[in-house]
Amino acid sequence: MAKMLKSLTDDEFLLVRDTRKTRMAELDEDDLIALHSRVRKHRNKYVKLYHRAGAKKVVQKGARGAAKAANKHNARKAELFEDALARVSRRLAVVAEQTALELKQERLARARKDAPSFGGVDTDGSRVPSEGVIRVDRTRESPGRMKYEASTIAAGDRRQAKKDNR
Repeated sequence: MAKMLKSLTDDEFLLVRDTRKTRMAELDEDDLIALHSRVRKHRNKYVKLYHRAGAKKVVQKGARGAAKAANKHNARKAELFEDALARVSRRLAVVAEQTALELKQERLARARKDAPSFGGVDTDGSRVPSEGVIRVDRTRESPGRMKYEASTIAAGDRRQAKKDNR
């Protein structure tokens, strides 16, 4: 691996160095996303080079096994950037989860702050607080309600009579 790191260009070496844990610990989510994109771009480049060069060498060498041996450099670079991409992806997942939890906590705090306060309400559950007005359900006495209830009772009686006659 050390030999492969020495064969990288300066930009590539700096990019791989930026994927170390100590370097990524300083980065926020947006910086990690940018780093992830840069590493993925390099990984895709070397995977593509590996596939294309391998396809050309199959024709020259006459066999895929011989072509693969002649294309080790691109394969190693692709693997190196794949490992770097995996490190960045793992760190990005952790940071994204932390950000999501923070956002959820902020949202819940805002919801608690905006919710009505019931601090002065009698909480023993024995009665509903009112200003002395007696509340009575007057809907039970309406003609429509009485007809509805009578109809429901009659329908139930008819069903029961039908079952009893079987």
